[in-house]
Amino acid sequence: QVQLVESGGGLVQPGGSLRLSCAASGSISSIYVMGWYRQAPGKQRELVAVITRGAGSNYADSVKGRFTISRDNAENTLYLQMNSLKPEDTAVYYCNTPGQLGSWGKGTLVTVSS
Repeated sequence: QVQLVESGGGLVQPGGSLRLSCAASGSISSIYVMGWYRQAPGKQRELVAVITRGAGSNYADSVKGRFTISRDNAENTLYLQMNSLKPEDTAVYYCNTPGQLGSWGKGTLVTVSS
């Protein structure tokens, strides 16, 4: 339905931070739940974090306390603030709508390495 484009990935050292963005082609104010997913090399895609229209959120245990998901409905943008990054966070990160999955975009690659 709504087209989503991820950006903000890159190479970062362990312990560093990155902020990912997901820009929507249209309004996201009517979308109840949005989420960030990731797929590490050789592993299945996993759900990392979700956020509701009212800004309630949930996180995978592996990122809890380090990542923060947020949304700016006025700007039609979803964010993922990633702190204290670890090598195991290395993956391609995607955004989507868990309640009704759309097509997967190209994602944005995050590489955590010294």
